[in-house]
Amino acid sequence: MMHLFHRNFFAIAVGIFGLAGPVFVRAAENPPTIKASELASRLSVLRQNGSSYVRLRLEVKGASSQTLQLQIKERRTKNGTEVVYQVLWPKERKGESVLLRMVGNRPASGAVFVPPNQVNAIDDLKASLLGSDLAYADVIEDFFAWDQQLFLGTEEIDRVSCQIIESKPGKSDRSIYGSVRSWVDMKRLLPLRVEKYSTSGQLVRRIDSTRVVSDDGGYIPATLTVSGVRPSASSIFEGSRIKHDVSFTDRDFTNEGIKDVASPRGSGE
Repeated sequence: MMHLFHRNFFAIAVGIFGLAGPVFVRAAENPPTIKASELASRLSVLRQNGSSYVRLRLEVKGASSQTLQLQIKERRTKNGTEVVYQVLWPKERKGESVLLRMVGNRPASGAVFVPPNQVNAIDDLKASLLGSDLAYADVIEDFFAWDQQLFLGTEEIDRVSCQIIESKPGKSDRSIYGSVRSWVDMKRLLPLRVEKYSTSGQLVRRIDSTRVVSDDGGYIPATLTVSGVRPSASSIFEGSRIKHDVSFTDRDFTNEGIKDVASPRGSGE
């Protein structure tokens, strides 16, 4: 079985938890031997690993429940990111597509395609991705590349001791969030939980990795749960297959290209 998100945990993610109130953590008994900025840099580099093609199932739970089969086309480098999400099923939504681009620290841009021929520019990065509990910004931005990184302490997630790192955008960074906290499993170099906060300090969404698998000598989250946006609701992203180093054309990441839901060459589809 091929797995989801290789080392790109933050294309998104969370279980349903009480989100009110502050987060309490204990100081690390054995402080990390590296700086917070160094750990963040390592995690950021893991995102910049070329191109990939992903198939996944999205289950949106709550008052407006739905299940979608999706494919993701993605190119990432140290200078920028291009991502396309496309609906393959159900039939009545097949072809709906979202294109997102980000170059350096510039705010993301993109478009939404709705068959047969409606293309709208994305002007609100807080808006929902295909009706899920993720915002467009969650798919594209890399908060581990922000200027401000700080260790807060340690806490266990599912009996795994995690180092908590807080990321805040610097003057040159642009984000819909004021800060992000990540619970990092230092042995597997993998965030098991992410919490994203508004500029006023309110917890906006929580992302949990609920299933971890090995991949290419490392570890990746294969199932992600996102919650906190809608009361008593969540979104579950479950990967079914992934192909690394897929060859895309520049057209694949254009407003015209996202109208085509054909899988790329070399994807095994």
